[in-house]
Amino acid sequence: MPWVFVLIWSTGFIVARYGMPHAPPMSFLAVRYALSIACFLPWIVWAGVSWPRSRAQWLHLGVTGVLMHAMYLGGVWAAVKAGMGSGLSALVVGLQPVLTAVWLTASQRLPTGSASGAAVGAAGGAHISRRQWLGLLLGLAGLVLVVSRKFTAGGPGDTATPLNLAFAVLALLAITAGTLYQKRHVQPCDVRSANAVQLMAALVVTLPLALMETESMRWNSELVGAMAWSVLGLTVGGSSLLYLLIQRGAAASVSSLMYLVPPCTAMIAWVLFSEPITLTTLAGTALTAAGVALVVRPPRP
Repeated sequence: MPWVFVLIWSTGFIVARYGMPHAPPMSFLAVRYALSIACFLPWIVWAGVSWPRSRAQWLHLGVTGVLMHAMYLGGVWAAVKAGMGSGLSALVVGLQPVLTAVWLTASQRLPTGSASGAAVGAAGGAHISRRQWLGLLLGLAGLVLVVSRKFTAGGPGDTATPLNLAFAVLALLAITAGTLYQKRHVQPCDVRSANAVQLMAALVVTLPLALMETESMRWNSELVGAMAWSVLGLTVGGSSLLYLLIQRGAAASVSSLMYLVPPCTAMIAWVLFSEPITLTTLAGTALTAAGVALVVRPPRP
Protein backbone atom coordinates (compact mmCIF):
# COMPACT_ATOMS: atom_id res chain seq x y z
CA MET A 1 0.00 0.00 0.00
CA PRO A 2 2.77 2.59 0.69
CA TRP A 3 4.35 2.05 -2.73
CA VAL A 4 0.99 2.39 -4.46
CA PHE A 5 0.41 5.59 -2.50
CA VAL A 6 3.76 7.07 -3.60
CA LEU A 7 3.04 6.37 -7.27
CA ILE A 8 -0.48 7.81 -7.10
CA TRP A 9 0.59 10.85 -5.06
CA SER A 10 3.37 11.64 -7.53
CA THR A 11 0.86 11.93 -10.35
CA GLY A 12 -0.91 14.76 -8.53
CA PHE A 13 1.79 17.22 -9.57
CA ILE A 14 1.67 15.87 -13.12
CA VAL A 15 -2.10 16.30 -13.32
CA ALA A 16 -1.70 19.92 -12.27
CA ARG A 17 0.59 20.52 -15.26
CA TYR A 18 -2.00 18.95 -17.56
CA GLY A 19 -5.00 20.78 -16.16
CA MET A 20 -3.80 24.25 -15.22
CA PRO A 21 -3.28 25.61 -18.77
CA HIS A 22 -7.00 25.13 -19.35
CA ALA A 23 -8.59 26.15 -16.03
CA PRO A 24 -8.09 28.44 -13.02
CA PRO A 25 -6.91 26.50 -9.96
CA MET A 26 -9.77 27.12 -7.52
CA SER A 27 -12.46 26.41 -10.12
CA PHE A 28 -10.75 23.15 -11.08
CA LEU A 29 -10.53 22.10 -7.43
CA ALA A 30 -14.13 23.09 -6.65
CA VAL A 31 -15.38 20.89 -9.51
CA ARG A 32 -13.03 18.12 -8.38
CA TYR A 33 -14.37 18.22 -4.81
CA ALA A 34 -17.99 18.26 -5.97
CA LEU A 35 -17.49 15.28 -8.29
CA SER A 36 -15.56 13.41 -5.59
CA ILE A 37 -18.40 13.93 -3.11
CA ALA A 38 -20.81 12.69 -5.78
CA CYS A 39 -18.71 9.51 -6.01
CA PHE A 40 -18.51 8.92 -2.27
CA LEU A 41 -22.16 9.53 -1.33
CA PRO A 42 -23.70 6.65 -3.36
CA TRP A 43 -20.89 4.38 -2.17
CA ILE A 44 -21.62 5.31 1.45
CA VAL A 45 -25.36 4.71 1.04
CA TRP A 46 -24.90 1.44 -0.85
CA ALA A 47 -22.42 0.06 1.70
CA GLY A 48 -24.39 1.28 4.72
CA VAL A 49 -21.39 3.19 6.04
CA SER A 50 -21.92 5.09 9.29
CA TRP A 51 -21.12 8.80 9.58
CA PRO A 52 -19.10 10.32 12.46
CA ARG A 53 -21.31 10.33 15.55
CA SER A 54 -20.13 13.40 17.40
CA ARG A 55 -19.97 17.07 16.48
CA ALA A 56 -16.34 17.11 17.59
CA GLN A 57 -15.39 14.48 15.02
CA TRP A 58 -17.23 16.36 12.28
CA LEU A 59 -15.29 19.46 13.30
CA HIS A 60 -11.94 17.67 13.38
CA LEU A 61 -12.56 16.07 9.97
CA GLY A 62 -13.59 19.47 8.63
CA VAL A 63 -10.35 21.04 9.83
CA THR A 64 -8.27 18.30 8.21
CA GLY A 65 -10.29 18.72 5.02
CA VAL A 66 -9.49 22.41 4.86
CA LEU A 67 -5.80 21.78 5.55
CA MET A 68 -5.18 18.65 3.46
CA HIS A 69 -7.49 19.39 0.55
CA ALA A 70 -8.35 23.09 0.26
CA MET A 71 -5.05 24.62 1.39
CA TYR A 72 -2.61 21.91 0.32
CA LEU A 73 -4.07 21.28 -3.12
CA GLY A 74 -4.91 24.95 -3.54
CA GLY A 75 -1.28 25.86 -2.89
CA VAL A 76 0.11 23.24 -5.28
CA TRP A 77 -2.35 24.04 -8.07
CA ALA A 78 -1.80 27.80 -7.68
CA ALA A 79 1.99 27.31 -7.73
CA VAL A 80 1.82 25.29 -10.96
CA LYS A 81 -0.59 27.82 -12.47
CA ALA A 82 1.94 30.54 -11.63
CA GLY A 83 4.67 28.75 -13.60
CA MET A 84 6.27 26.26 -11.21
CA GLY A 85 7.22 22.88 -12.67
CA SER A 86 5.91 19.56 -11.39
CA GLY A 87 9.31 18.40 -10.13
CA LEU A 88 10.05 21.60 -8.21
CA SER A 89 6.62 21.76 -6.60
CA ALA A 90 7.01 18.14 -5.49
CA LEU A 91 10.47 18.93 -4.09
CA VAL A 92 9.19 21.86 -1.99
CA VAL A 93 6.32 19.83 -0.57
CA GLY A 94 8.78 16.95 -0.11
CA LEU A 95 10.21 18.77 2.90
CA GLN A 96 7.09 17.75 4.84
CA PRO A 97 8.86 14.83 6.61
CA VAL A 98 11.43 17.28 8.00
CA LEU A 99 8.79 19.58 9.46
CA THR A 100 6.74 16.66 10.76
CA ALA A 101 9.70 14.99 12.46
CA VAL A 102 10.91 18.25 14.01
CA TRP A 103 7.46 18.99 15.41
CA LEU A 104 6.97 15.47 16.75
CA THR A 105 10.42 15.40 18.31
CA ALA A 106 9.75 18.68 20.08
CA SER A 107 6.28 17.73 21.32
CA GLN A 108 7.19 14.21 22.48
CA ARG A 109 10.09 15.39 24.62
CA LEU A 110 8.00 17.90 26.55
CA PRO A 111 6.06 16.76 29.65
CA THR A 112 2.55 15.60 28.77
CA GLY A 113 0.07 18.46 28.93
CA SER A 114 2.74 20.98 29.89
CA ALA A 115 2.74 23.18 26.83
CA SER A 116 0.50 24.59 24.18
CA GLY A 117 1.37 24.44 20.50
CA ALA A 118 3.08 27.82 20.75
CA ALA A 119 5.26 26.68 23.62
CA VAL A 120 6.19 23.51 21.78
CA GLY A 121 7.26 25.52 18.77
CA ALA A 122 9.26 27.93 20.92
CA ALA A 123 11.07 25.18 22.79
CA GLY A 124 11.53 22.86 19.83
CA GLY A 125 15.11 23.77 19.01
CA ALA A 126 16.37 22.56 22.38
CA HIS A 127 15.04 19.04 21.89
CA ILE A 128 16.26 18.19 18.39
CA SER A 129 19.39 16.10 18.03
CA ARG A 130 22.45 17.19 16.10
CA ARG A 131 21.76 14.52 13.50
CA GLN A 132 18.28 15.90 12.93
CA TRP A 133 19.55 19.47 12.65
CA LEU A 134 22.09 18.24 10.10
CA GLY A 135 19.27 16.58 8.18
CA LEU A 136 17.20 19.75 8.29
CA LEU A 137 20.11 21.81 6.94
CA LEU A 138 20.83 19.27 4.21
CA GLY A 139 17.19 19.24 3.15
CA LEU A 140 17.04 23.02 2.98
CA ALA A 141 20.38 23.16 1.14
CA GLY A 142 19.13 20.72 -1.47
CA LEU A 143 15.97 22.73 -1.98
CA VAL A 144 17.86 26.02 -2.24
CA LEU A 145 20.24 24.45 -4.77
CA VAL A 146 17.38 23.46 -7.07
CA VAL A 147 15.33 26.61 -6.53
CA SER A 148 18.27 28.95 -7.15
CA ARG A 149 18.74 27.41 -10.58
CA LYS A 150 15.04 27.68 -11.39
CA PHE A 151 15.14 31.41 -10.63
CA THR A 152 17.76 31.96 -13.33
CA ALA A 153 17.56 29.06 -15.77
CA GLY A 154 14.00 27.77 -15.56
CA GLY A 155 12.12 27.32 -18.80
CA PRO A 156 8.44 27.96 -19.60
CA GLY A 157 6.26 26.16 -17.10
CA ASP A 158 9.28 25.32 -14.93
CA THR A 159 10.31 28.59 -13.27
CA ALA A 160 10.63 29.65 -9.64
CA THR A 161 9.25 33.04 -8.60
CA PRO A 162 8.51 34.55 -5.18
CA LEU A 163 4.79 34.12 -5.88
CA ASN A 164 4.74 30.45 -6.84
CA LEU A 165 7.24 29.61 -4.09
CA ALA A 166 4.89 31.25 -1.57
CA PHE A 167 2.03 29.07 -2.85
CA ALA A 168 4.20 25.93 -2.63
CA VAL A 169 5.32 26.75 0.92
CA LEU A 170 1.67 27.28 1.90
CA ALA A 171 0.94 23.80 0.57
CA LEU A 172 3.90 22.40 2.53
CA LEU A 173 2.73 23.94 5.81
CA ALA A 174 -0.87 22.83 5.21
CA ILE A 175 -0.11 19.16 4.50
CA THR A 176 2.23 19.03 7.51
CA ALA A 177 -0.31 20.58 9.86
CA GLY A 178 -3.10 18.43 8.44
CA THR A 179 -1.15 15.19 8.93
CA LEU A 180 -0.33 16.03 12.54
CA TYR A 181 -3.83 17.29 13.30
CA GLN A 182 -5.48 14.18 11.90
CA LYS A 183 -3.18 11.84 13.79
CA ARG A 184 -3.84 13.68 17.05
CA HIS A 185 -7.54 14.50 16.89
CA VAL A 186 -9.37 12.33 14.33
CA GLN A 187 -10.63 9.05 15.72
CA PRO A 188 -10.55 6.01 13.42
CA CYS A 189 -13.70 5.80 11.31
CA ASP A 190 -14.71 4.59 7.88
CA VAL A 191 -12.47 6.16 5.25
CA ARG A 192 -15.38 6.81 2.88
CA SER A 193 -17.47 8.91 5.24
CA ALA A 194 -14.36 10.61 6.62
CA ASN A 195 -13.23 11.57 3.14
CA ALA A 196 -16.71 12.85 2.25
CA VAL A 197 -16.77 15.13 5.29
CA GLN A 198 -13.27 16.42 4.50
CA LEU A 199 -14.23 17.14 0.90
CA MET A 200 -17.39 18.98 1.96
CA ALA A 201 -15.33 21.26 4.18
CA ALA A 202 -12.81 21.82 1.39
CA LEU A 203 -15.60 22.68 -1.05
CA VAL A 204 -17.11 25.22 1.35
CA VAL A 205 -13.75 27.02 1.55
CA THR A 206 -12.78 26.67 -2.13
CA LEU A 207 -16.07 27.53 -3.86
CA PRO A 208 -16.13 31.24 -2.87
CA LEU A 209 -12.56 31.60 -4.16
CA ALA A 210 -13.54 29.86 -7.40
CA LEU A 211 -16.43 32.28 -7.91
CA MET A 212 -13.96 35.18 -7.67
CA GLU A 213 -11.80 33.86 -10.53
CA THR A 214 -12.30 35.54 -13.90
CA GLU A 215 -10.76 32.88 -16.12
CA SER A 216 -13.19 30.27 -17.45
CA MET A 217 -12.63 26.52 -17.70
CA ARG A 218 -11.89 25.42 -21.27
CA TRP A 219 -13.03 21.82 -21.48
CA ASN A 220 -10.94 19.64 -23.78
CA SER A 221 -9.44 16.17 -23.70
CA GLU A 222 -6.52 17.19 -21.45
CA LEU A 223 -8.75 18.92 -18.90
CA VAL A 224 -11.28 16.07 -18.89
CA GLY A 225 -8.49 13.54 -18.41
CA ALA A 226 -6.91 15.59 -15.63
CA MET A 227 -10.26 15.96 -13.88
CA ALA A 228 -11.11 12.26 -14.20
CA TRP A 229 -7.79 11.13 -12.73
CA SER A 230 -7.96 13.82 -10.02
CA VAL A 231 -11.34 12.54 -8.87
CA LEU A 232 -10.95 8.78 -9.28
CA GLY A 233 -7.20 8.28 -8.87
CA LEU A 234 -6.12 11.04 -6.50
CA THR A 235 -9.14 11.85 -4.33
CA VAL A 236 -10.96 8.52 -4.17
CA GLY A 237 -7.72 6.51 -4.32
CA GLY A 238 -4.78 8.58 -3.09
CA SER A 239 -6.51 10.55 -0.33
CA SER A 240 -8.19 7.41 0.97
CA LEU A 241 -4.82 5.62 1.11
CA LEU A 242 -3.28 8.60 2.92
CA TYR A 243 -6.09 8.56 5.49
CA LEU A 244 -5.62 4.83 6.09
CA LEU A 245 -1.83 5.13 6.35
CA ILE A 246 -2.06 7.96 8.90
CA GLN A 247 -4.61 6.05 10.99
CA ARG A 248 -2.62 2.80 10.95
CA GLY A 249 0.91 4.13 11.32
CA ALA A 250 3.00 6.86 12.90
CA ALA A 251 2.71 10.33 11.39
CA ALA A 252 6.47 10.62 10.92
CA SER A 253 6.65 7.24 9.21
CA VAL A 254 3.83 8.14 6.84
CA SER A 255 5.43 11.50 6.12
CA SER A 256 8.72 9.81 5.30
CA LEU A 257 7.03 8.35 2.21
CA MET A 258 6.82 11.88 0.86
CA TYR A 259 10.55 12.11 0.21
CA LEU A 260 10.11 9.39 -2.41
CA VAL A 261 7.61 11.57 -4.28
CA PRO A 262 9.98 14.28 -5.71
CA PRO A 263 12.30 11.89 -7.64
CA CYS A 264 9.30 9.91 -8.87
CA THR A 265 7.55 13.11 -10.00
CA ALA A 266 10.70 14.46 -11.62
CA MET A 267 11.08 11.29 -13.67
CA ILE A 268 7.46 11.38 -14.87
CA ALA A 269 7.71 15.11 -15.66
CA TRP A 270 10.89 14.50 -17.64
CA VAL A 271 9.11 11.89 -19.75
CA LEU A 272 5.86 13.79 -20.27
CA PHE A 273 6.84 17.48 -20.23
CA SER A 274 10.60 17.36 -20.94
CA GLU A 275 11.30 19.10 -17.64
CA PRO A 276 15.10 18.84 -17.54
CA ILE A 277 16.82 16.65 -14.97
CA THR A 278 20.20 18.36 -14.67
CA LEU A 279 23.10 17.52 -12.42
CA THR A 280 22.05 20.42 -10.20
CA THR A 281 18.54 19.01 -9.90
CA LEU A 282 19.88 15.54 -9.12
CA ALA A 283 22.32 16.88 -6.53
CA GLY A 284 19.66 19.02 -4.87
CA THR A 285 17.14 16.18 -4.78
CA ALA A 286 19.76 13.82 -3.36
CA LEU A 287 20.68 16.33 -0.63
CA THR A 288 17.03 16.79 0.28
CA ALA A 289 16.40 13.03 0.40
CA ALA A 290 19.51 12.51 2.55
CA GLY A 291 18.41 15.27 4.89
CA VAL A 292 14.93 13.82 5.27
CA ALA A 293 16.39 10.36 5.91
CA LEU A 294 18.53 11.75 8.74
CA VAL A 295 15.56 13.48 10.33
CA VAL A 296 13.10 10.60 10.23
CA ARG A 297 15.57 7.78 11.05
CA PRO A 298 14.78 6.47 14.52
CA PRO A 299 17.52 6.93 17.13
CA ARG A 300 19.68 3.98 18.11
CA PRO A 301 18.62 2.15 21.27
